[in-house]
Amino acid sequence: MTVSRTIAGGQNVRPEIQALVLEAVQALGYHRNDNARRMRVNKGSGLVGVAITNLANPYYASFALGVEEVAAQHGVRIIIGSTGENTERERQLVADFLGRQVEGLVLVPAGGDSEHLQVQALGGTPLVLASRALEGVDADTVLVDDTGGAHAGTSALLKAGHRRIAYLGNAASVSTGHRRYAGFCRALEDYGVPLDPALVKRGQQDVEAAQISMTALLDLEDPPTAVFCANNRNTIGALKAIGARVQERGGIATGPAIVSFDDFELAELMPVPITIIDHDARQLGRESATLLFARMAPGGAIAATREIEMPTRLIVVRS
Repeated sequence: MTVSRTIAGGQNVRPEIQALVLEAVQALGYHRNDNARRMRVNKGSGLVGVAITNLANPYYASFALGVEEVAAQHGVRIIIGSTGENTERERQLVADFLGRQVEGLVLVPAGGDSEHLQVQALGGTPLVLASRALEGVDADTVLVDDTGGAHAGTSALLKAGHRRIAYLGNAASVSTGHRRYAGFCRALEDYGVPLDPALVKRGQQDVEAAQISMTALLDLEDPPTAVFCANNRNTIGALKAIGARVQERGGIATGPAIVSFDDFELAELMPVPITIIDHDARQLGRESATLLFARMAPGGAIAATREIEMPTRLIVVRS
């Protein structure tokens, strides 16, 4: 009891006794077991699990900071894992989180099978989906205006006079991929520009795959004059391919204009015209965590699920 009181702040413990306890703590390398302490006072684990698709993507680092900011306000810590856009890895990660008795989950879904995210499988642990919706999962969801943002970005290229506009995007099974492609197609239709299947590359989940697809587009007999990239990893892959092609040609050509859905690192230093469809990833994290803690509050489990859609804005980085 004396040790416990000392570590908790020293209330009702004489200073000389506190000094002896703290000396022993330092010598032993002792750390309080907060999990055991919270269980003793029926406070739960004090943890929230956050599953994202790519730890290397700065976008998700900002997102996680937003979740952490709200969690800290509630005296809760987050643990993070990456699914790599793989449903099986997602299943294992969620099981690991539940095994650690997390009090809630924030998930950027990989798409595909969702049996492990059903209420029964989660054992009542609250779940919030972020960035992507998931058919068949009744959970609070925070989305970005994917369709409207893609439409605005593509329209900007069309207004600038481009008609050969390529599309680089992630898998159609992912809700963002479906929604952003729909916005792209709607903009072409609004301007009376037919969709050319040869200019559409879908399914690139990483930079390397996007670079390969962009290289194939540049090799076309009539290559695109502009490219819509449905996320920042596709943008970086496209820029790598364009940079390699410019080097091959002695640095004379600049390559096609680019619209990127999501900001990316060093965008302002790129040698081609770039427009960003921007939104606040950190605020996306905050909104997701706010919904989660509302769901975790007493009576929150019986509230109707909510869907929030965050706005986007166009930023011309280099015209």
